[in-house]
Amino acid sequence: MFRRTFLVGAAGLAAPLPAAAQSSTPEKVAVALPKLKDFARQITDKVQVPGLAIAIVHRDEVVFLEGFGLRQVGRPEAVDADTVFQLASLSKPLSSTVVAGLVSDNKVSWDSRLRDIDPGFTLQDELAAANVTVRDLFAHRSGLPGHVGDDIEELGFSQGEILHRLRMAKPAYGFRSGYSYSNFGLTEAAVAAARISGQGWEEAAEDKLYKPLGMASTSSRYRDFLNRSNRASLHVPVDGAWASFTRRNPDAQSPAGGASSSARDLAQWLRLLLAGGRIDARQLIAKEALQQALVPAIVRSVDPDTGAASFYGLGWNIDYRAHGVEWSHAGAFSAGARTLVRLIPGEQLGIVVLSNAFPTGVPEGVAATFFDLVFEGRSTKDWVTMANDVFQAGYAAMLKPSLAYATEPASPSAPLPPEAFLGDYGNDYVGDAKVTESGGALYLHLGPAGRRFLLSHFDRDVFTYTPMSEAPKARSGVSFLIGPDGKASEVTIEDLNDYGLGRLVRLPTTTPQQPR
Repeated sequence: MFRRTFLVGAAGLAAPLPAAAQSSTPEKVAVALPKLKDFARQITDKVQVPGLAIAIVHRDEVVFLEGFGLRQVGRPEAVDADTVFQLASLSKPLSSTVVAGLVSDNKVSWDSRLRDIDPGFTLQDELAAANVTVRDLFAHRSGLPGHVGDDIEELGFSQGEILHRLRMAKPAYGFRSGYSYSNFGLTEAAVAAARISGQGWEEAAEDKLYKPLGMASTSSRYRDFLNRSNRASLHVPVDGAWASFTRRNPDAQSPAGGASSSARDLAQWLRLLLAGGRIDARQLIAKEALQQALVPAIVRSVDPDTGAASFYGLGWNIDYRAHGVEWSHAGAFSAGARTLVRLIPGEQLGIVVLSNAFPTGVPEGVAATFFDLVFEGRSTKDWVTMANDVFQAGYAAMLKPSLAYATEPASPSAPLPPEAFLGDYGNDYVGDAKVTESGGALYLHLGPAGRRFLLSHFDRDVFTYTPMSEAPKARSGVSFLIGPDGKASEVTIEDLNDYGLGRLVRLPTTTPQQPR
């Protein structure tokens, strides 16, 4: 399946920092900052990404706040500390902090059952349906399979329609016995926590976090991002150069991927986190409520070479390295965004890196280089190249299914006449679909947004289409099953079928009633 919200591990670069590294001091941080500035400028000068914004906090002070490069290629406007970027999955730890605020107000608990706070929500597994909590969904341990819901988001379904459809997915593992990153699982938990507290999600995020911290450029609404005059455009590679032509409206998964913010705003959030919920001598969020999100809740991966485990908390990656525990998360949109937050609380040190391009490992490389400069006095590796290699490998794996259609069959069988495929199809997950003909070509129509895709013949009853405009070479199969009457009785759309939910049956033709 092709994913517009790309799954990334955050702290990147699994290699731990050298065991001999010394603790940070204000003097070491001060020496590292001009080196980091030069390094970031080199990245944008070489157009490894069009633009970057970086915020660094140390011992409750914002010690670095800079923008580099351009908001949009081909235009003169520069990125600065107030440029607003789409955060993608960096929204998750931000949302975790919002829910911690609701928990600290005793309006909801991390252990509130969804059955109690949102009775309309359920899952296919009965044990999970009866017992799944806000904590389970923020830890991605509910049993929901990976990116269920992501595949139909771009088809125009509302948030509520997608959350309702989660019940159709078979569990990927036993309840609380595994980890699978679920954007809409976390979205359900956040939305339900806000609703039981008497607010919509976007209002709760503003009231509990953005406004109290003075994060005036931060929002969980896409329209607010579009209304910012100082905003970064998305970029994807075209013929070896960055191009800006894509858009990404993530409102349906707002808590999981829909926030937008600036480096200046996010620096205040880092201060809050590193101070245990305090900001400017005021306890904004109860320390206990916040800390519950920042401890391991599930194992997310195990290094096959060392056996070392990495963990997930509640909207946070949790890792144990040479300088103690690290909290981190990354974000990515295949339409052109990459972001990262990484904190070492024992050192009272944190960094946010925002970029306006995909695919790239630059945010991970910048953060790793900064920590090297602080603890080692120099960069010990080419972290950007390493991160790019890791990220490109993940991106290639995501596109691997399309390789089946990269080369046309040597002797393809001719398709049946168009009439064999025309008509209406549907199922409860994807909804209604239609195959039409225009100008001798077949088109597939999907979703409430009425998205229209050209079907290209591949072999006999198999066609292909391009789900993502940002990846025109990523083709997905559309296979028809021909019935005894010589017409398609069903169609399987491969990139919607990762969880067995992409098979649509032909709907009966309805004859309009004649007026009496």
